[in-house]
Amino acid sequence: MKKHIVAFAAALSVSACGGSSNPFSDDTETDPTDPDTGTPIESDRELPPGTASPSPNRSLFRSEPEGTDAASQGNGAATAVAYNSGDDTFSVDGLGFDGDNVYARGTNVGSLGPYAVYEAPRQFPDSSSGTPINQFTHRAIYGISTSRNTQFAIVRTGAYVPYGFGGFVYQRENAVTLPTTGQALYRGVMSGLRDFDGAGGLEYTTANIDIAIDFDDFNDSTGQRGDAVRGVISNRTIFDIDGNDITDNVISRIEADNNITLNQYPVATFTVGPGVLDDNGEILGSVQSYYTDSNGRTAVFEEGNYYAIVAGDNAEEIVGVVVLETTLDPVANSVRETGGFIVYR
Repeated sequence: MKKHIVAFAAALSVSACGGSSNPFSDDTETDPTDPDTGTPIESDRELPPGTASPSPNRSLFRSEPEGTDAASQGNGAATAVAYNSGDDTFSVDGLGFDGDNVYARGTNVGSLGPYAVYEAPRQFPDSSSGTPINQFTHRAIYGISTSRNTQFAIVRTGAYVPYGFGGFVYQRENAVTLPTTGQALYRGVMSGLRDFDGAGGLEYTTANIDIAIDFDDFNDSTGQRGDAVRGVISNRTIFDIDGNDITDNVISRIEADNNITLNQYPVATFTVGPGVLDDNGEILGSVQSYYTDSNGRTAVFEEGNYYAIVAGDNAEEIVGVVVLETTLDPVANSVRETGGFIVYR
């Protein structure tokens, strides 16, 4: 049985001097369904692949669903994700032309906020002649919480005309105790990767993210949790692959191509409604951002989904991933941003 996000041995701040021992190394999935196969779970909530029998009393693991059409065929391809603190490397299986599957800490961009960035080698030798073979552009972002109770990883590829091959994973290591009354506010940073349907290349993103939960409402007549969840993603910034801030350039080309005025990259918000948080601490919902069109009307700029897990004895933190797409950026048919976050009360 494969492990989940294995070998998260130590916080990144001490990874250079740590060993390869892993306090989570025995946390293997014992469910009869292998979570690394990417087989969707049968659920009314359409949970991503992962833990087949979730519970508030155990760890939880989720990964990106496999793609179902030409544009998304590379989704969920990244498997066997692992971090090794001994040499501060990241390994990913399932992706073509990423060297020997071992990613080194990024050179031009080594971190985005509190999260680490890794890159696949640019060349890899022919196993017989030693002749160097150019590899595809792959980047990985890894985050682990200060408690080491939650973590996420995102891998994307910038070498394909449709969206490239990659994936995301996120998990909670232990049980969670959810309040039954009151409200909670969580704040943190989101960092991600932008890839393109209709163009190659990768870009980095950062943003602030606030999430609030009302543990009292919405009420659910079935007796299940009906907690309301709201989220705001703001101060969004875009960087090129070398780490240069290109936010203004991106905004300018979008404004010119669509005859609109943005002033800033749009704030994204969670859709608020019942049934997004369950008893196991999983949160699933939709997210969108808006702009004002040339006629003064509010229109959708991006649409997508967020996936998250609450963790802690007092629900102290949330780990998750946001996926947003827009067709208004003229650089490609569609632009996808995949961002990971860990937020705290």
